Amino acid sequence: MSKEKSGYGFLIKWFVAFGDLFLINLLFIVFYNYTEIYNLEDFDSKRNIVILLLHFSYFFAVYFVPIHIYKPVLFIDRVIQRSLSLIALHAIIFIFCLFFLKLKPSTFPILFIVYYYLSLFVIFTLWRIIARETVKLYRRYGKNYKRVIIVGAGKNGMSLYAEMKRDLAYGYHIYGFFDDNLLLKNTLPNYLGMTHEVEAFALENNIDEIYCTLPNSQDEKIIRLLNFAEKNMIRFYLVPEFSRYVKKKLILESIEHLPIMTVRSEPLQSIHNQIIKRLFDIVFSFLFLVILFPLFYIILGGIIKLSSRGPILFKQKRTGIYGKEFNCYKFRSMQMNEDAHVKQAVENDPRITRLGHFLRHFNLDEIPQFYNVLRGDMSVVGPRPHMLKHTELYSSIIDKYMVRHLIKPGITGWAQVNGYRGETKTIEQMEGRVRLDVWYLENWTFLLDLKIVLLTVINMFRGEKNAY
Repeated sequence: MSKEKSGYGFLIKWFVAFGDLFLINLLFIVFYNYTEIYNLEDFDSKRNIVILLLHFSYFFAVYFVPIHIYKPVLFIDRVIQRSLSLIALHAIIFIFCLFFLKLKPSTFPILFIVYYYLSLFVIFTLWRIIARETVKLYRRYGKNYKRVIIVGAGKNGMSLYAEMKRDLAYGYHIYGFFDDNLLLKNTLPNYLGMTHEVEAFALENNIDEIYCTLPNSQDEKIIRLLNFAEKNMIRFYLVPEFSRYVKKKLILESIEHLPIMTVRSEPLQSIHNQIIKRLFDIVFSFLFLVILFPLFYIILGGIIKLSSRGPILFKQKRTGIYGKEFNCYKFRSMQMNEDAHVKQAVENDPRITRLGHFLRHFNLDEIPQFYNVLRGDMSVVGPRPHMLKHTELYSSIIDKYMVRHLIKPGITGWAQVNGYRGETKTIEQMEGRVRLDVWYLENWTFLLDLKIVLLTVINMFRGEKNAY
């Protein structure tokens, strides 16, 4: 690999790691030397040990949360998520080591650690974002790229070519295509030859990666190219035929030595993600029910009782995780009626009370569902639970409708903060809601949940025009 081509790309991870350690140490020194609210005199004798633990904790944490700044495609929200994960893991390891070494709180104040890690997360995240944007800019100037050829010029090959050429920041320099169909010679953007010419071209041009999009029926050619690539330390990638009709990220798993592909990435299948989400649900709902809910219940409940006949809370069967039914609670916003469990609220619905319009407009009718969250029927964030009749209807006419039930329903969700709130007048509207619910299922992160909660609060103050 020539120096001009690589752009010293192998140094990127080392550069980022050096920057990480520089910030971890710099911030610690600043807090130690310039703080005036803590008495750290007893800490001097153990300072070198603690600084050594900072480094040990980083190298241990980065093993589980590797540096991905150099990846071709890495969005900013993933950079923030990985920064949070790394700093959180670093904090856990570091604090555990302090207790293991029996460093007393008087020697190392707890608040010092809290402020240090809060500040570190902000600065560390900004550094990682800057590093990522710098790598992208570096690649747009023609540095740190990979020399690539594509074998097979069918639909898969052309789709791959289009994706790789989408942004120079991905770092691909595509030389062109190899294909045995000579009719493609005059139609391809860069036709390089037939498949038996791949080996010579790859060696002559110092190719880094070979992407093979040949159909499975040409297994002899695929095996030959695979063996050649491994012998010459060239990375070899297979682009399977089913990518033509499965346009999503697939997960490779295995049963013994047999590879299998799952068609859906589900972050919440991971036990540690389940724990994070459930802990957030418990803490958030408990604090809300203890601090704010009594006030809402007394004020809104009193007005509901005075303004219309019936109970304060409305209970309705909804579809939950894995299709299980549960009792969903809301502040009653309608007059008592026989259609409440089968007919969705519509615009200018005569069943809705004057107070009910206010509650629905500002999403206040959903507040009792924090009790459902604490019980475990729901989550703070997730697909909205539908009436049983709607589940039965839409599951028969909308593809992937039931996929949204692979996770717990939520008080708010990705579809709701993107405009799919209230009545669904058409099948297309429900399809849009389902599409966003499935996207949330496949792309869940804790930061995404926090973002949805924040957007929901903002929308509450704005009012929901589609909520009636």
